[in-house]
Amino acid sequence: MSTVKQLEDVSTVGGTTLTPTVPPNLNGAPEGGEAGSTGSIGRLILRVFLENKLAVVGVAIVVLMVGFCWIGPLFYHTNQISVNLYQVTLPPGGSHPLGTDPSGFDVLGRLMYAGQTSLEVGLAAAAVATLVGVLWGAISGYFGGIVDAVMMRVVDILLSIPSLLLLIVLAVLFSPGKWDLVLIIGFLAFLYPARLVRAETLTLRTREYVQAVRVMGGTGRRIVGRHIIPNAIGTIVVNATFQVADAILLLAALSYLGLGIQYPQADWGSMLNTGTSYLDNGDWWLLIPAGACIVLIVVAFNFIGDALRDSLEVRLQQR
Repeated sequence: MSTVKQLEDVSTVGGTTLTPTVPPNLNGAPEGGEAGSTGSIGRLILRVFLENKLAVVGVAIVVLMVGFCWIGPLFYHTNQISVNLYQVTLPPGGSHPLGTDPSGFDVLGRLMYAGQTSLEVGLAAAAVATLVGVLWGAISGYFGGIVDAVMMRVVDILLSIPSLLLLIVLAVLFSPGKWDLVLIIGFLAFLYPARLVRAETLTLRTREYVQAVRVMGGTGRRIVGRHIIPNAIGTIVVNATFQVADAILLLAALSYLGLGIQYPQADWGSMLNTGTSYLDNGDWWLLIPAGACIVLIVVAFNFIGDALRDSLEVRLQQR
């Protein structure tokens, strides 16, 4: 007879009715109902991320902006190379939905062209800053001692100098092109991820699994590359999204000052520089569209970064 059948039976012994005792739930489900499956950590992270409506808006803005900058020119053909002095500063309308600039370039097409440069520099500079910062911070935090002291004093010295001032000095000295700006901005931006990853490493290097690898003869390079950095990936990913926004802002600031992308190339910052010169004439279309693009993309990456920080939080993964 099965266990369930036995529990359903009511026995009588010596004239006394015995009520069977209900055993613990054999299936492991709570008495209040079935337990919902939490799924994998990846699904949990995605679920928490999607619960943040601002993050979804941020992702949508980034996708639309990427499509606008790279797919838009395939359908909206404009001349962004040759100057046309016969159609300078035309107001929006007709064949130029956002007017033209002082060189006769279509502003809408210029936004697409400049957006490619801004996003490329922002993403590439963030990648450089994250890569250098992660390695710098992980090595400094793991080895400690004199290595940590020297490496972090270098970071402290560079952080004591206003980043925009240092960026201006480097831009003047090197007269950079697009990829030179990637390296310069990435060089300045690596300081923040380096400090964050160092702090994570100081905690992770005392964990049992790291001590076990060290006892088994694992090298420092293996411990840093296979155990420290992968376990700090949450902090790294979140910071990388903020690095993209910061890099776009730094590029815009440099270009606004005339030290960034040089003509005939353009980015949103250089369009702002041009627009402010003609704002007194009422040519708002030279300023507002570029400014709106910068604000939207920076806010979008900040929304995404905030949501990633929440979704990668360990306490949320264990809800």
